[in-house]
Amino acid sequence: MKRPRVSVSAVIWLLLGAGYFLIPLFATFIFSLKSNQTGKCCTAANYSFVIHSGEFWHSLKISFLLAVETIVISLLIFVPTIYWVHLKLPRLRPVIAFLALIPFVVPPIVMVVGLLQVFRDTPDWFYAQPWGFLAGAYVILAFPYMFFSLDAGFRSIDVHTLTEASQSLGASWPTTLVKVILPNIRAAALAASFLTLAIVMGEFTIANLAAFHTFPIYIQLVNETQGFPAAALTLVSFGITWAAMLSLLVVGRQRGARGAMIAGAR
Repeated sequence: MKRPRVSVSAVIWLLLGAGYFLIPLFATFIFSLKSNQTGKCCTAANYSFVIHSGEFWHSLKISFLLAVETIVISLLIFVPTIYWVHLKLPRLRPVIAFLALIPFVVPPIVMVVGLLQVFRDTPDWFYAQPWGFLAGAYVILAFPYMFFSLDAGFRSIDVHTLTEASQSLGASWPTTLVKVILPNIRAAALAASFLTLAIVMGEFTIANLAAFHTFPIYIQLVNETQGFPAAALTLVSFGITWAAMLSLLVVGRQRGARGAMIAGAR
């Protein structure tokens, strides 16, 4: 049996892509090892400064909880909506796809000013708290990523056949959605969650203009005051974001495998 031939051009492009991604990270890592007093390498004091900073953990907690809240709200809104559109209202799909492009067209600085005016008269528990105002703004910001990812997942399965088979066995609409449709679009839901997590963890403009102290605001504050610790903080935040996305992937695969085992046993 012949082994598949590896294209030289593919290897070259792979190495170029890896270099484009890894070289800046390596340069940032070298920069983060320099002393903040002498400017010489190598010391881990900058990482110690980041890890032992109370503001670091406080702002990271806020951003991470906001990301989780945004993912949950977005999935609760868009999964049933897109399911119903594919099942009963396919003519509305182009309309929703057009609406999903609006967050790309409207700059965040314009969107946040409008949202601040619209929600001015709302209760303080919503307007003055990041769990209300920022979560609502981030759901809008994540709308296109959620829609197009989930839409691709729904288009890859036969929604009508799965729904008819489930209901012929006596399942209700919520049971059909949760136990039949959702496991089949798990990969799309995870992809949408990854994108939403990355957006929320890195969003600066809306949080800054709304005067909420999130993780990107803390990064900018350190960047304006201390150069070398800012590089260490950037790498730490990068690693935390990737670790969070990998954990979501592992959890999603474990639940998928468990569901497949249960289905096979039945």
